[in-house]
Amino acid sequence: MAATKFLIWLVQSIILNLPMVGDELDEATRERMQQRAEQLSQEMARLLQELEQRSQEQSGFSWGALLFAALQQWQFWAIAGVLVLLLGLCWRWRKRIREVDSSDEESSSSDREQVEEEEEEDDDANDVGRFFEEHIQWPVQNLATECQMVKDLVDKIINVLQVLLLNSFFPVLQPAIGVGSAFEGWSPDEKGIIYRLLMPLRPPRGHAFHLELRSVGEILARNFCIRVELVCTCTREQLAGEMLCFLHHPEEDLRRNQDPSLLCTLCTGSYLDVEKTALWFQQLVKAAWVVLPESSNHHLTVLPSSRSCKFQVTKGDNKSLLIEMIFGVQQGDSDIFLSSQTTEAIFTPSTMWSESYAVAEEKFLRHMARHAPRDSFHLKCLQLCARILVGTSFSTYTLKTVVMHLLTTLPLSGWRRRDFLLRLQDIMRYMRCCLEEKRLDHFFFGNERVPEEIVLPPAFQTAKPFNLFQHLVQDPATHAEALREFMVLRDRLTRLLIYGR
Repeated sequence: MAATKFLIWLVQSIILNLPMVGDELDEATRERMQQRAEQLSQEMARLLQELEQRSQEQSGFSWGALLFAALQQWQFWAIAGVLVLLLGLCWRWRKRIREVDSSDEESSSSDREQVEEEEEEDDDANDVGRFFEEHIQWPVQNLATECQMVKDLVDKIINVLQVLLLNSFFPVLQPAIGVGSAFEGWSPDEKGIIYRLLMPLRPPRGHAFHLELRSVGEILARNFCIRVELVCTCTREQLAGEMLCFLHHPEEDLRRNQDPSLLCTLCTGSYLDVEKTALWFQQLVKAAWVVLPESSNHHLTVLPSSRSCKFQVTKGDNKSLLIEMIFGVQQGDSDIFLSSQTTEAIFTPSTMWSESYAVAEEKFLRHMARHAPRDSFHLKCLQLCARILVGTSFSTYTLKTVVMHLLTTLPLSGWRRRDFLLRLQDIMRYMRCCLEEKRLDHFFFGNERVPEEIVLPPAFQTAKPFNLFQHLVQDPATHAEALREFMVLRDRLTRLLIYGR
């Protein structure tokens, strides 16, 4: 027992008293190590002498018994192990001295390469994020591959529909744009991932869209109506003879010789109807599917949805992809759209379209990924924090807004894997401050830090920042509940980091 305590004390004294100078030891330290090694050598000699005397006294014992007796000498093995450790440190010190002497003879270019290698080793040594990357149970995903598969499939469907609708007066379908967490690369889910795409709609021949702002949403979006207007096509009719002008031809001629206008098919009154558009497109997808090669070994199931086209594609191995196509009308040439996506209102009229920033957000995160270091963990931070929001009133949109603000505030070099814990701390601190102040500014309104690559309507640049936490200002009880839930989020994040799940 005493020998065991001595061993623990001895090892602790060596480890805790190692000089904090890297691998290089000064002369005084080396001399002390050599003196300690000599002392331990003498102690080992004494123990060996005792073993020899004991073996002579017990000469009748077998070699196995002698070996067993030696194994019981804890002092011998403890000091032997420590001696080996000290000799190893001395050898390492001498090796470092030789390396320094030889490096003085190398060229300056070799010196720079050695410094770079040492800096990389230091980065690896200080890379706390590597531990958490391996410790935390991340969702098993292959988002890049599956997003490309979904995009290719949707492109094929749209290509078929563009041919079918070529001479019609239905909305003109544009190539779909991947949006949402899956296409942004940070989906918090392993199962049930929704691959969401926004499909821009343009007015058909003889029609024009006019966007009319109707109300400002309390939390996330402004609401619009899309008024459909008939425009004169007499000049085009005379030049090409393609169509009859809806404004200047008799109704009887139009009814007999031409398909009805968009006002008569997908509109309620003069406004484009979301629900009629969704039902129309769902029927088109079913018709287009049967001519695709994928229909021979995949199964398509169109799911109920009043404001989008949601369908599931199942492969032969029963692996399925859940795809949702939402409809959008572009505001000018910007990255802002009016979307058919459901708003947070209890009841949303079928002619109401909410302002969507999903395309701009996807472009922003893609822009950041191109300029960030290769081991940037900003999407991992977003993914991890999204996992702790389940069951709370906080939305992933709120979290994404916080991260986007921090990405334009902190240097991108500070989002590397080694800075993982610091950035998580920044995210939680930023959210707490916003809750206390009851204010979280919308990222795209009046924000001078938005990259120029993101095209915004001119009014956005001069607009007053839109407060996503306005509901906390109006309702003290909701604010108190949000502060309480934030403490829950903090505890969840702590447990997630400790236990990895």
